[in-house]
Amino acid sequence: MADTTSSTPEEGTTTTVITATTHLTLPAHPTPLTYDQLNPKSIPHEFFGPIGTGAITFLAPLFTYIFFFACNDAVGCTPTSVNGWKDAWNLVGNFPSAAGYFWDGRAAAVYGVWYAFCIVCWMVLPGEVIQGNLLRDGTRKTYKMNGLYTLILTLGISVGIIIQPGGIQAYTWLYDHFVPLISASLVMSIAQAAFVYAWSYQSKELLSLGANSGNVIYDFFMGRPLNPHPPGFPSFDLKTFNEVRPGMILWAILNISCACEQYVRLGKITDSMLLVLVFEGWYTVDCLIQEHTILNQMDITTDGFGFMLSFGDLTWVPFTYGLQARYLAFNHITLGPVCTAVIVVIEAAGVYIFRSANNEKGNFRAGRNPKNLEFMQTERGTRLLTSGWWGRSRHPNYFGDWLIALGWCLPTGFNTPLTYYYIIFFVILLVHRQMRDDEACRKKYGKDWDKYCELVPYKIVPYVVSSKSTLAGKEIRH
Repeated sequence: MADTTSSTPEEGTTTTVITATTHLTLPAHPTPLTYDQLNPKSIPHEFFGPIGTGAITFLAPLFTYIFFFACNDAVGCTPTSVNGWKDAWNLVGNFPSAAGYFWDGRAAAVYGVWYAFCIVCWMVLPGEVIQGNLLRDGTRKTYKMNGLYTLILTLGISVGIIIQPGGIQAYTWLYDHFVPLISASLVMSIAQAAFVYAWSYQSKELLSLGANSGNVIYDFFMGRPLNPHPPGFPSFDLKTFNEVRPGMILWAILNISCACEQYVRLGKITDSMLLVLVFEGWYTVDCLIQEHTILNQMDITTDGFGFMLSFGDLTWVPFTYGLQARYLAFNHITLGPVCTAVIVVIEAAGVYIFRSANNEKGNFRAGRNPKNLEFMQTERGTRLLTSGWWGRSRHPNYFGDWLIALGWCLPTGFNTPLTYYYIIFFVILLVHRQMRDDEACRKKYGKDWDKYCELVPYKIVPYVVSSKSTLAGKEIRH
């Protein structure tokens, strides 16, 4: 901005003030970078490198099946004797119903139709079109956010089926074909991971910075491409689509199928099943209401799309996150008002912390600060919150997530540890993610991150597990 003014005006003269404002849109890089410069070679170090990622690629699908064969109405849940485990093993490949068959053509067709239905909904349903974060090549991806409408339409169709004569019994078909549906989703996740890995060598698309090592096992798992799309469909970001649509919504309708199974067996829905339906269902609804916020998550901004995300989104989420509902379908637990109230308080506290923390961060990133929160200015020109929930710990939303997960598990009682796998898994997952995020921030902010860690020493749980001695009370810049 330039201002031009005359000296002290004389009588009879006119002073003109000229203000010129120029807006420049600068390229992300003054000199265009080559493909190799944009996509440097990486070192395979995450998850203990190729050995660790190879082990997870094999073990994660295996455990998805184990969760079924170790917890079902034929053997109970978590056999406690050698004979019990033998009985569970004998059921593998010889299950008395279609629920335990490894493959079923109809189940595969149903899963294929389901995935196609989600794509059609993305194409035809209305939705807000927004731009994602600036990529390192200077471009931005455009996203259509209409996952909530897909969920609403799916739930509407589900209600239409259930209220028909015999509809509740018909809806148990998903429960009755659980393992073959797992297999169909696993085939889809492997096929997608293999395709995007191979296509990334032809498309010359932007790669993730952490999975361009040249090691096939490692890069296949971590994901070479950052934002893969099928040839000819540049607006269809496969990674973002999978993140909250086919798997998340399928999780909700599988839970409904489990509730229908309980109703067919018992003639009613227990309070424990109702809590699981409401808690886990609300998590899905809230996720899709806030669908645009996934664009700021590490999965989207940093991680490539490979087997880790394709399997996690399409198989692990829908078929293991709902283990509590499947358990309650054949173990009918009645909690009573006192236990129900305690569990509701724990869940509500988790939801409050999770949403309050994310709202603080979201408002701050958008240039708003309604709570007048304190922050630290970095040399990069960005600011880091140091009060509110983000002054209590560096990842308070993860703490909220843990309480939410605990609320999902508690309705199953304490007869089996298997239904508590989710809270254990989530603790491990988020601790690892916190470590990855801290490492990335240390590279990003340098010495400013060390200063920030002194101001906010607690990692996830407020006032528990400090990385450095707390300097609470130290004055910070506003």
